[in-house]
Amino acid sequence: MFLKYFYDKSLAHASYMVGCQRTGEAIVIDPSRSVDQYLHTAIAEGLRITGAAETHIHADFVSGSRELADQANAKLYLSDEGPADWKYQFAAKYDTQLLKDGDVIRVGKIKLQVMHTPGHTPEHISFVLTDEGGGANVPMGIFTGDFVFVGSIGRPDLLETAAGVAGSAETGARQLFRSIERFKALPDHLQVWPAHGAGSACGKGLGAIPSSTVGYEKLFNPSLQFLTEQEFVDYILADQPETPFYFAVMKRVNKVGPELVRRLWVVWPLPPADLENLPQEPMLIDVRKSADFAKGHRPGSINIPSNSLAQWAGFFVADGQPVYLLADADSLDESLRSLRSIGIDNVQGYFDIKSPDVSKTFVEKYPSATPKNLVDRIADRSVRLLDVRAATEFAEGHIEGAEHRFLGKLQRELGQIDRSKPVVVQCLAGGRSAIAASILQKAGFDVINMNGGYEMWQMSGLPSHLGTPAEVASS
Repeated sequence: MFLKYFYDKSLAHASYMVGCQRTGEAIVIDPSRSVDQYLHTAIAEGLRITGAAETHIHADFVSGSRELADQANAKLYLSDEGPADWKYQFAAKYDTQLLKDGDVIRVGKIKLQVMHTPGHTPEHISFVLTDEGGGANVPMGIFTGDFVFVGSIGRPDLLETAAGVAGSAETGARQLFRSIERFKALPDHLQVWPAHGAGSACGKGLGAIPSSTVGYEKLFNPSLQFLTEQEFVDYILADQPETPFYFAVMKRVNKVGPELVRRLWVVWPLPPADLENLPQEPMLIDVRKSADFAKGHRPGSINIPSNSLAQWAGFFVADGQPVYLLADADSLDESLRSLRSIGIDNVQGYFDIKSPDVSKTFVEKYPSATPKNLVDRIADRSVRLLDVRAATEFAEGHIEGAEHRFLGKLQRELGQIDRSKPVVVQCLAGGRSAIAASILQKAGFDVINMNGGYEMWQMSGLPSHLGTPAEVASS
């Protein structure tokens, strides 16, 4: 048997290729939209991709199953569990096997048995793997998708918080409890291969280790320690990460069927003169490093570094909104891959930042300052301090007087922020606050980015509780 793990750090997304070396067949579990990695691996290993399987309709990235059906003629294996609203609408266009609890997928001598594990979503399934080619008659592992993670479990509230399905969070939590009971009955030796790692918004407190075992999770996973259903429901619905509101769009895209990449716009460099003729209020994203953006950028642009696009662009780009990039040829492919991974397909073109006619328009800048240089102004309230970290981070500790505005919601909440004072924007280390600074400046705020953020504030020995400037100076 061949088993390979693929991990996209920007999405905290794991996918897997399982192959039977006797027959040369392979299947990809929960593929991303960037399917070249699977096609290249298959060629290198002497395999052909005959199938693509999904544990559920994903909400945080665009699935690559349709791409593999198109490019590799792969058969699709998709859940047929859950109510009518959670059926794949593109399944009939391809060779597809719709799956129910107990069904079996065979890939050469490899057996994948379907286990319905609802709770994160109603249609969610897991795949229990047995390598019959190696002579085994008991399973060796389970692909759990967004059901069980290392050290955590899939959140059940997304249908309610992202898609607005009232009451579905508690219903999902109770389904999840029953799914956990089935999971606990599995043999302890089974390996656990989840679809996400640390940093994913699909659960809370996910571990960074790529895999685990059923026995280990039964012992140490906090979500698996509750004996009563109500205790579990109370725990799992509390303190979940902020829900990215674009998750509702991803659900629809993956249910209806994402557009094939070969049908998308070809993204060409645009003449610098077109910068003056963009549509009103364009979404112009500068993908340079934040330090370069701060020193000079085009007015009206926002800064999301290329390596952060997959994590943050979905919060700021409306569904179907035309996007223009300020990039160069070297960063373009990564930027497009990241944007397309979260369904931002309407990229109209890019302006080459290496062109003198483009860079000469970089006439706007914003200042940055260290916590020590800002502490007096924060203490005497001559500036307004915005903390753009997640709510859980803010609750664990923050600077006195800071106003919490989660970065993902910042663009929607600009009208609620006082403009009468300069705004100091702060996160943990300075990365998220730099993105926030660009959004605030575009909206007309007088903004300062705090270098090093809350982490440097603490390392500098500055107090979280601020008295008068004199008291701060003497502390």
